[in-house]
Amino acid sequence: MKKSYLVAGVTLLSLAALQGCSNSSSAKTEGTTYSYVFVEDPTTLDYTVSGRHGTSQITTQGVDGLLENDRYGNLIPSLAKDWKVSSDGLTYTYTLRKGVKWYTSDGEEYAEVTADDFVTGLKHAADKKSSALYIVQDSIKGLNDYVEGTTKDFSEVGIKAVDKYTVQYTLNQPESYWNSKTTYGILQPVNADFLKSKGDDFGSVDPSSILYNGAFLLKSVTSKSSIEFEKNENYWDADKVSIDNIKLTYNDGSDPESLYKNFDKGNYTRARLYPTKSSYKAIEKKYKDDIFYIPQDQSTYYISFNLNRKAYEFTSKENDSQKTDTHKAVLNKDFRQAITFAFDRAAWNSQGVGEEASTKALRNLFVPPEFVSTNGTEFGELVTEELASNSTWSDVDFSDAQDGLYNVDKAKASFEKAKTTLAAEGVQFPIHLDIAAEQTDEIGSQRVSSLKQSVEASLGTDNIVIDIQAESSDDYERTGYYAESADQKDYDLSEASGWGPDYDDPSTYLDVFKSEGEQSDKIGIDGESDEDVEKVVGLDKYTELVTEAASITDDLDARYKAYAKAQAYLTDEAIMIPIVSLGAYPTLSKIVPFSPSYATSGTKGGSVYDSGSYKYYELQDEPVTAKQYEKALKKWKKAKEKSNAEYQEKLSEHIED
Repeated sequence: MKKSYLVAGVTLLSLAALQGCSNSSSAKTEGTTYSYVFVEDPTTLDYTVSGRHGTSQITTQGVDGLLENDRYGNLIPSLAKDWKVSSDGLTYTYTLRKGVKWYTSDGEEYAEVTADDFVTGLKHAADKKSSALYIVQDSIKGLNDYVEGTTKDFSEVGIKAVDKYTVQYTLNQPESYWNSKTTYGILQPVNADFLKSKGDDFGSVDPSSILYNGAFLLKSVTSKSSIEFEKNENYWDADKVSIDNIKLTYNDGSDPESLYKNFDKGNYTRARLYPTKSSYKAIEKKYKDDIFYIPQDQSTYYISFNLNRKAYEFTSKENDSQKTDTHKAVLNKDFRQAITFAFDRAAWNSQGVGEEASTKALRNLFVPPEFVSTNGTEFGELVTEELASNSTWSDVDFSDAQDGLYNVDKAKASFEKAKTTLAAEGVQFPIHLDIAAEQTDEIGSQRVSSLKQSVEASLGTDNIVIDIQAESSDDYERTGYYAESADQKDYDLSEASGWGPDYDDPSTYLDVFKSEGEQSDKIGIDGESDEDVEKVVGLDKYTELVTEAASITDDLDARYKAYAKAQAYLTDEAIMIPIVSLGAYPTLSKIVPFSPSYATSGTKGGSVYDSGSYKYYELQDEPVTAKQYEKALKKWKKAKEKSNAEYQEKLSEHIED
């Protein structure tokens, strides 16, 4: 799942060109209303084509797929009331609920949801070259050939409507995590008649451009203003939905304290708090019993190096020699490691959460260390074992919520090795590194300044200078995360990227940095023209390691160890520097603790306090107290462990004889 900017502490999971359109209808004002913020205008409502959060945050409320997540992270029936997998793990057959209907945005019944709708949805995604194809293109038999044009007949792709209420997928190889992919938009249904009637307008940013079979109907989208929903009274699972209306208000990050102010006035259901603000003491006094910290989630935000920069619209470099020197430095592994160890990430994080919580969200690996485990050994421990013989990393603690990377002595040692090599190549010091800062993002700008301060203090300005490029929001977006190609990425360092898992396997993270992976453009790699750079930084070797791990489908222990080897290699090459996950910040809320669905991946679940779907949200009249939250957290953890164990035991019931 593509993610980006941390805007004023409100996470901007993706920041597309802000050009929505408005609709005159509005949500009902009576009943229970969930109110908060959104930070990204959608550019499309075509959930099969767009994998960006700006789309999924809307469509996941109104469109259901085969499965969804319960509050403990288990995959449970949604449109599919049951499913079976063949004994060889290659064929998944889903039996749909009968009588589930499609509705227009006005709530008018349109048609019944059938197996053909899932075939139509995937074909539409393939024909439109969906940005989310990477999730399933190599998984579903024949899909890659169809996408690449080797075959023109979609009936040869491994999806078919066995009958009106049975849809079947055939995979290229077993994927124990396949079901976790079914919560993604690219595998959700589309009604063929409606698609044809809309033509190119299907999925335009207008509530009437799509149909709804889910918990809520989209009523209005007003660019840089508001998004409103109302409950779908005819929803097949309506008795599980306690919210009547949803209203999201646009937030550009320019006024972080507006979250609290609106919560205090009763306008918002929740609020993130900022201990670095002068008003925080007064907030603590008024809500002294109600402030709590939510746990980390599975996202990873990171610093990326632009390994092959070509754009210099925003730069402090004075001549071509400085550009060449920086390029040579960035391609040097010791130099990249020096920056990694020189960066005080706790100080960076404290700009938004304060000193007390400065380490609570820190992450030291791209793949969260507890994301998967095998035979009682967590993924992070497997990585530690891989790096045990590497003197640079052998004493590094990769566990969450502490800074295992910041080490000035290591930074200086790595830099001296880099400097010796680079000086012999004629490189002049100091090395100048451009990093962008969005002018409207107050806390983001403070974080960039913190990064500059710690790196320069660790290595000395006679060796390295971080040049901050203050940019407008439009320029920041255009030359950063949403640049159309790697060639347009206008920075040497960027902190505007993050990734969340699409499914429950380490490949969902590690695949994205292989050659032509989903995040390779963030590090300046884009196509055959960059092959020489890939070899210099070892991405060719990394791609081999990831590919080798992916080929292991019959032994999870061996598979995870192989991916741990790839993660260890990525860590050692230091082409990206993990910083934080979401979560671990002080919060005020009226959401009943742990009522939302939860998931480590996909779009139907979410973190333990911020689900992607509002379906199961329950609200209370008074703010959740810290004691109430901590008690609920302990109860949830205990219940989750039991529920997950029971779920695993029942999986065998879905395997065909």
